[in-house]
Amino acid sequence: MAKEHSFDISAKVDIGELKNVLEQSKKEVETRYDFKDSTKDIEHSEKNKTITIISDSSNKVEAIYDILLAKAIKRNIPPVAFEKGEYQTVGQGKTKIIITIKDTLSQKDAKDIIAKIKESKIKVQTAIQGDDIRVKAKSIDDLQQAIALVKSMEIEAPIVFDNFR
Repeated sequence: MAKEHSFDISAKVDIGELKNVLEQSKKEVETRYDFKDSTKDIEHSEKNKTITIISDSSNKVEAIYDILLAKAIKRNIPPVAFEKGEYQTVGQGKTKIIITIKDTLSQKDAKDIIAKIKESKIKVQTAIQGDDIRVKAKSIDDLQQAIALVKSMEIEAPIVFDNFR
């Protein structure tokens, strides 16, 4: 009997790296001349999975968001992990934006991944297990083909391949 190999597909954001991104972004914003004497708050809610940016204008909020994205990319957090909300006006003429952190695979994305794998006729079995997708095969080459196929898909979540056995 041949040994069966498997891996899990999930959508995760490394919280430690995200905290590093936030700290680096705060430091850069503090030292930039164009933010001198202006409001520049970056707040993270781990419980709500959100980042709130508050500044004097929508342009400054957008600049802070761009800094945050640049730092995230350098730390291997893909931009699709962040879902930008609408600009909101808060007291004293300040503008804020709430960014939602996407770290779960939606049911629609999971079903799309499974359908694409089945459509490709790669000899693997797939199953949804909670927020993850388990992919099994007898050949490691088949699993690697499945990984390449999923990487080529345009999915609005930070895809992670775990537990490769």
